[in-house]
Amino acid sequence: MKNVSQEFGSMVFNDSKMQARLPKATYKALQKTVRNGEPLDLSVANVVANAMKDWAVEMGCTHYTHWFQPMTGGTAEKHDSFISPSGDGVIMEFSGKELIKGEPDASSFPSGGIRATFEARGYTTWDPTSPAFIRDGTLYIPTAFCSYTGEVLDKKTPLLRSMERLSSEAVKVLHLLGKTEVNRVATTVGPEQEYFLIDRELYEQRVDLKLCGRTLYGAMAPKGQELEDHYFGSIKTRVAAYMRELDEELWKLGVLAKTKHNEVAPSQHELAPIFTTSNIATDHNELTMEVMRKVAEKHGLVCLLHEKPFAGVNGSGKHNNWSISTDTGENLLDPGKKPEENLQFLLFLSAVVKAVDEYQDLLRITVASAGNDHRLGANEAPPAIISMYLGDDLGALVNSIISGGDYHSRDKERMQTGVDVLADFKKDNSDRNRTSPFAFTGNKFEFRALGSSLNIACPNYMLNTMVADELSGFYDKLSGAEDMEAALKALIRETLTEHRRIIFNGDNYSDEWVEEAARRGLCNYKSLPEAMEHYIDKKNVELFVRNGIVTETEIRARYDIELEHYSKLLNIEALTMLDMAKRDITPSVISFVKELADAVAVKKSVSASLSTAAEEKLLQSLSDKLGQFAEKTEELEQAVAAAAEHTDNLDRAKYYRNTVFALMNELRVLGDSMETETSSDYWPYPSYTELLFGV
Repeated sequence: MKNVSQEFGSMVFNDSKMQARLPKATYKALQKTVRNGEPLDLSVANVVANAMKDWAVEMGCTHYTHWFQPMTGGTAEKHDSFISPSGDGVIMEFSGKELIKGEPDASSFPSGGIRATFEARGYTTWDPTSPAFIRDGTLYIPTAFCSYTGEVLDKKTPLLRSMERLSSEAVKVLHLLGKTEVNRVATTVGPEQEYFLIDRELYEQRVDLKLCGRTLYGAMAPKGQELEDHYFGSIKTRVAAYMRELDEELWKLGVLAKTKHNEVAPSQHELAPIFTTSNIATDHNELTMEVMRKVAEKHGLVCLLHEKPFAGVNGSGKHNNWSISTDTGENLLDPGKKPEENLQFLLFLSAVVKAVDEYQDLLRITVASAGNDHRLGANEAPPAIISMYLGDDLGALVNSIISGGDYHSRDKERMQTGVDVLADFKKDNSDRNRTSPFAFTGNKFEFRALGSSLNIACPNYMLNTMVADELSGFYDKLSGAEDMEAALKALIRETLTEHRRIIFNGDNYSDEWVEEAARRGLCNYKSLPEAMEHYIDKKNVELFVRNGIVTETEIRARYDIELEHYSKLLNIEALTMLDMAKRDITPSVISFVKELADAVAVKKSVSASLSTAAEEKLLQSLSDKLGQFAEKTEELEQAVAAAAEHTDNLDRAKYYRNTVFALMNELRVLGDSMETETSSDYWPYPSYTELLFGV
């Protein structure tokens, strides 16, 4: 890539291309839809579609696809060509109707019972707020997805609705405060993406990685992350080449890839983008994960996005940096130089504090997954207990508001390096707390509990909805106030006092915090089934219905989808473990045991004085473990078969968590122990040493 500024967005039908290719009236009409949420006219769509097609054809495209995000957690696409019959030949056409509406088969996507198998029709509809782009010679059009009967079947639609809802309520509050020039408010997100890279040839030898995305067996390598030498360490040549091409491909697609570095675990890395609106950030993150996988193939690598591909080393998360900004360029979560006097900031901060406290269960639910259950609370990711970190300075301000005491903001201290050639600099007013799940970091909140494979639409539409609902309540309380400043101060103090329990600035990994959180009445849901049980609590259903995000039917469908997905994943993992145990591990260990027994017999046949103690000790150990391994394999097999008896989705998910998953862990312990005693010539899979240090 010779010129980044020229290549950036070259594969995107972005604003500059629209300005160049669309008539001024059409461009202005489209911008009103994008920026102000006004309805889109079909005549405008026809002109946009033709210009979009012409550009795509010039770029070598023959097909287009409506790109959407069903409840699978990934993306989906169906490709159609631009061709239309014309006499004996064809012409390339694309209408506004084709741009606006697509029709994929809805029966085979998760619907939670909304659609029966024989009811196939579903619709995709163009999202003009997220620009179309080109990949692999195809025009990709971001869309929303719904059923024939109108129910929402995707992740994008609730996000778009929540963005509009938050904008509406925030604008009303800002107008009360005198900011009448504000017409729209948007939430912005910058998701940091962690991932592993391993050699493809080694990956192909691991059926667990291919089917489950994580290793179901694997003894720890002699070296892990204990030396802390991989974090921010020198990037290996092969990985650097991958990262370079990844940046280039993402830049062409308009993704603001900014930061890259080695993460804590061996073979683990991170990519972080610059902030953009929540909708585009979600599309870009899904696109980033797809491009990560495809670029890895070209380098003989595999990109693993599972939250815990390797036991014993850190898994991968995704930090969701979330903020709120106006169309006039103001960040509503920026404290300014004197936060104690910034009542607007304190009001919006109070709304977030109240929202997180009242709907802490929803935030936990939105990051719950089979993969993320391995991380949360494991001292490598935030605990399953949701709390907020405000930092020393802002925390002191909140305490002074609650108590009515004095507060004086601290000027930033100057760091004295003690070296003449090194410039002194001002440090931030507060440290960072990497143990907090929801931390204030200057002018945004960092929601740190997301799993690496998660679609970020869910946590963001829940955050948007929660905060919008609180702002709506604030507006009702403030709208009739005669003395606005006094009413603001009273509301801020009342809110922070009532919801101070959610604020915690200490070590979230400590046992003391678990006990303290329980005393405060904070929830601690340690697994998806335990958390998901509360998704359909009355207050949560009412929140989404009241704000017009999803209906009660759609909420219950999502509840069933998540529980079914969880059970299916654990079932696949258990069946894979059984397959590996019976077809590979057991025969391999038996073969090695036979070699040991033969060695003992040969020695004894040569001379009775030859010692066979070492061989016999190892032979006994492996024989004992092999017997236990066979018994535990049978137990797991029986447990998986018994899962069919649990017909209720929640009951089945709990059974998989408490019974099947527990037996899987016991089987793994035995398998990993046998790996450490079996010759590598006999062990059927690449070891952790090869996998984690093979790139």
